[in-house]
This record gives sequence, structure tokens and C-alpha cells, in this order.
Amino acid sequence: MNKSRLKLQLNITRLVAVMLAAILIIIFRYGWLQLVQGTELSERMRFQVGQDYLVQSPRGAILDRNGRELAASTMTKSLFVDPNHVEHKEQLAKDLAPLVRKTEEEILKDIEIGGGFVWVKRRLEQSEYEAIRAMIREKGYTVCLGFRDEAKRYYPNDVLAANVLGFVGTDDKGLDGIEQAFDKYIKGEVTESFLYTDTHDRPILESIFDRHGYQGDRCKTIQLTIDSAIQFIVEQELDRAMAENDPVAITCVAMDPKTGEILAMANRPSYNPNRFWDYEPEIWKNRAVSFVYEPGSTFKTVTAGAALQEGIVTPNQIFVDPGYVMVSGMRIQNWNGASFGTVTFADVVKQSLNTGFALIGLELGGEKLVKYAHLFGFGDVTGIELPGEEAGLLYSPDEMVESDIATMAIGQSIAVTPLQLVRAMSAVANDGVLLKPHIVKSIKNANGSTYSETQIEPVRKTIDPATDKTLVGLLEQVVATGGGQKAKVRGYRVAGKTGTAQKIREDGTGYAEGRYIASFLGFGPVDNPKITLLVTIDDPSGVFYGGQIAAPVASRIFAQVFRYMRIEPSETPADDEEEISADVGEGDGTGTSSIQTYAPPKVEIPESEKNENEEIPADSSENAEIVVPDFYGKSIRESARIANNIGLKFETSGSGFASSQSISPGAVVPRGTIIKITFSP
Repeated sequence: MNKSRLKLQLNITRLVAVMLAAILIIIFRYGWLQLVQGTELSERMRFQVGQDYLVQSPRGAILDRNGRELAASTMTKSLFVDPNHVEHKEQLAKDLAPLVRKTEEEILKDIEIGGGFVWVKRRLEQSEYEAIRAMIREKGYTVCLGFRDEAKRYYPNDVLAANVLGFVGTDDKGLDGIEQAFDKYIKGEVTESFLYTDTHDRPILESIFDRHGYQGDRCKTIQLTIDSAIQFIVEQELDRAMAENDPVAITCVAMDPKTGEILAMANRPSYNPNRFWDYEPEIWKNRAVSFVYEPGSTFKTVTAGAALQEGIVTPNQIFVDPGYVMVSGMRIQNWNGASFGTVTFADVVKQSLNTGFALIGLELGGEKLVKYAHLFGFGDVTGIELPGEEAGLLYSPDEMVESDIATMAIGQSIAVTPLQLVRAMSAVANDGVLLKPHIVKSIKNANGSTYSETQIEPVRKTIDPATDKTLVGLLEQVVATGGGQKAKVRGYRVAGKTGTAQKIREDGTGYAEGRYIASFLGFGPVDNPKITLLVTIDDPSGVFYGGQIAAPVASRIFAQVFRYMRIEPSETPADDEEEISADVGEGDGTGTSSIQTYAPPKVEIPESEKNENEEIPADSSENAEIVVPDFYGKSIRESARIANNIGLKFETSGSGFASSQSISPGAVVPRGTIIKITFSP
């Protein structure tokens, strides 16, 4: 009995020992698998039941001020190869090459890179994706070829506003324009996600819902101040001007002078951002902010404003124009080399007389001239939300000699950008208040809420409102009866200034012979300015005067924009104020002559000056002597009326506007003298 009990106890002990040993082995094995091989086995399991996917959200859209898409993104497929699992690389290259539009040699080079992942072609078109997917299934390349989702950028309007928008590189990185400046806001997000898949790598279970529709938290929407309709009008007219003048380039900027918002900004030549790689990098630049040049006579607006503000001149102050002045041994002459005789300051502005402005600049002095240039925003970047903006160049007053002062007063010896000029003229249109220009209206979050919204930003006052009003009157005369007449728009009051500047040689050593930049800078309607416009034509062929080739472009843009904005005409044309323009194709685009009508503006004259400059009626006696007026820029009808009123006999040749006269302005002649006036388009 005792032996049986001892034997039983021994067996139990052995059994317990075996069980303990088994438990220890299991614990050891479990620990080994969990602690030592756990990570490896987990990855092996994940590889068997699914795979990791990089999920990318689309890039945020860029819209115009009215919500129209200027840039948008869509999800596309990109093809990759796993070189480690390629068995017959020559055959794979042969099958794949025609579908991805690459050579077999290029695909073989991709495979020879080695590793587990190499891009073959990114952002496939849908037709390419469908053809490659069918080939993979047919040839059994599922192990070595695969697709990943990537966002592809589209510009639905092709060239429209291309230099403003910029473009995006292959890694969803903005490389120019708004795309670059706001890349951190609109760039799509990439996150890693594990998807359960079947044996054919198709997502199953809840993975189907996780893979698509991801919008991301960072990809915001940028709404610009650009109006795509105005942008289209501008670009259409620039294309026409390119064909008519064959210049190196044209730049145009349109701005709301009351808010600082950019309504349009365009360059020619331009490019299609959908295929930016087909163009020279030089064409990608936005000349409106990166092109620096001497503005010429458009800068005289600043000189005139400074002189009026400082009380150096008044609109009816008399000047005697000798045709040229010598300053520090430098000869400064008028655009036509002629003398205009006795003229008022209003005529100096209207006819853009270099002699008058040079003398006014000298009286202002370098310190005040540079001061007002800074007040109007020159010499500093505007701070607009675009990359690559230049600040321009201004003299330091203590380094200026008299010739520097005189040439700066007429728009030479300084360097500005088109945007700086538009902002300065907008200050004139805005009662003398300079604003910071903006091209971004708002930024919206992915959920539609507002992240930020741009407000009007006054910078400083340039000149007093009363002075500004006088300056506006002078600039209106430039368009109504002066050198900017071709910028007129029937029924609307437009103010502005033309410019014809010599181009500086590329090496900076003086001016290039026979090469010019023609421009027109103005705003309208004068009674309630809605748009400030600059048109610059760089190195045109043939005619190069701003009043002849840039002003008509501005006129056509103004006319269309006024209609688009539904701005009512402010003037009712009278029959005796009609002017027949002989410029072919300048009116309705049909090649026929057009009729333009306007009411002459009035310059506001201080009460103290009215008695000093009253017009004296012509003496009706036969032996009376009269002063010959300046007929330049006037129509045949207006010239005839003026001549008859003062007692001159009138003979004409040609048609269009007065370009020369047989007796110089300011000459004293007997009543009844015959004056011959030549008119030209």
C-alpha cells in the first residue's frame, strides 16, 4: 500500500515537473516571439494582410475676386516600379515604354537604380493610367509595378494671369507667383495610412472609406483681388498691341485706387503654366514687380504734385520755353526739340515740356524732389503679396548735382517698377492718400471658414487734398487736349500722363540708341475713380511715343472696363465738341474712323490768381497785334474756332490732330495773318 502511494506521488511529481517545464518553455517561447521577434513578425503579418499607403490631399485652389477658379488640383495616379521584384526587365521596358511615352532605355535606367521603389512616371493622364493598369493585369506585373495617388495642378484658363499665379513643380511645391508666395498655406498634406487589402492589393473593409476624400487641414483656398473678366480684357488688348507694335514686351497693371486692390496684372510675352517647362525662365518673371526702368514723363506727375504742394508754381503761372536748357553742361530739350514760347504751367504739364519740368525740379531742389518721390512710394518695395519684387533706385539728395536734379524731374536718373507707378498715380486719384497694394483678398480654411481677410491699408498722405484736386485737373487736360488725347474715352473723364523713356543699355553704360519704353499712366472716371491703369510698351518697332501707341491701348481697356463695371457716362457730348479721329482701327476695331467726344475740363484756379490771368478779348481793329496760340494736339474744328476767335486766317493740310504750325506759339503778329497748320494721325 505504501509502495503504491509512493509510486503515485512520484508520478504526480514527474507530471507536475513536465507541466512546469512545458509552461516554462511556452513562456520562454512566447517571450521570445513577443520581445525578440515581435516587430519582425508584426511587419510580416501586415505585409500579408495589407500595405502602407501615402495619402495626399489636393492643393488648395486659387480663385479670382468673384470665386472663379484660376488654379485647381485633382487627384491622379503616379506609376512606380519595384526593381527588386522585376524578373524580365527588358520585356517590362518593352511593354511599358509606349504607354508612358518614354524610351526602353529610360525605363531600364529606372530599374537599374535598384531598391524597392523608383518613380517611372508621375501624375498620369487618365487614359495613360487605364492603359497601364490593363497591361499590368494582362502581363502579370502586379508584383513589380504599382500606383500611388498624387495631386496634379491645373490652370483652367491656360495663359490668363500666368505671371501672377506661377506654377507648381513635381513635388507639389510652388515655384513662382502666388503658388510660391503662399505655398505653406495651400500645399497639400501627405499622410501615411495602412490599408487592408485582398490578394490583388485592393482595399477591403473600412480601408475603402479611409483612402479617399481626405482634404487635409493645411490646404487653404486663396482668393485674389484679380477680376478674371478685367484680366481677360487687359490680356486681349496686350495681344493686339503686341501684333501692332512688335515690342520686346508689354506690361499692364490695373488697380482700384480707393482700396489698393489689383484688378489685373499682365505681361506679354507670357506662358501656359500647365506646360511651364516649354518656356524660357525669363518669361516666367512678373515684370510688373520685377522689371526696373526709367519711367520718363509719367514721373512728371510726382514733380508737378511736389511743385504745387510747395507753392513753387500755380496752374496759370507763365513760363517762357526756349526749347532747351543747359544744366551742368547737359542739354535738356523738349521731346520734339522745338520751343513752345510763352506757356502756362498747365501747358507745361499738358505738352510734357522737359524744359519747364527741369527748371521746376531745380527750384524744388534735390532734397525735396527725393522727399516727394519717397512720399509717393518710390525707392521702397510696395509689400504686395508676390515674390521677386524690386525696390527701384533713387538718388541720395546729398549726392545729387544740378543735372541729376533736372533729369530726375523729367523721369530720368531714377529706376521704378510698373507697380510703384500705378500706386503713385492711385494716390493722386485717392485725394493724395497712398495705399498699400494687395493682390490677395482673403484666405479660406479647408472647412470654408475665413483664415484671414485683407483690409485697406493707408500708408501716408502725399499731398494735400486741395493740391491733389488741382493736379487732377492738370492731368485731365493732358488727356482732354494734350499729349494723351488718344487715351480719351467718349463720355468719360480720364486723367493721365504719357511717357516715352530711352532704354538704358544692358551693361548700364548710357542709353541704347533708338530704343524706348512707351507708356501711359492714368485713371478714370475722374469724378469717381474706379481704376488706375498703366500700359508700358518696351522697345516697340516703328512709332515709339507713349501718346501714340500706349494711350490707345489704355483707351480701349478703359472703355471696356467702364462698360463691364456698369459705370454711367458722366458727360453728354455736344455737337460742336465732336472730334473726328483719323486713326484707322482705333475705334470699333473695324478699320473705320471713329468719333470721340469730350467736354474740356476746367482747372481750379485760386481766387487770388483769377484777375491776373483773365483772357483779354482780341482787338477788332485791322492794325491790332495778337499772340499766336499753341495749336499742338488740337483737332481741325477746335483749331479753326480758336483762330477765328482771335483774328487769324487759317489754312490746313492733312487730318487728325495738329502736329506743327507755320508760326511759332507766342509770336506776335498782325490781325488777319495767315497761319498754316499741319494735321496728322
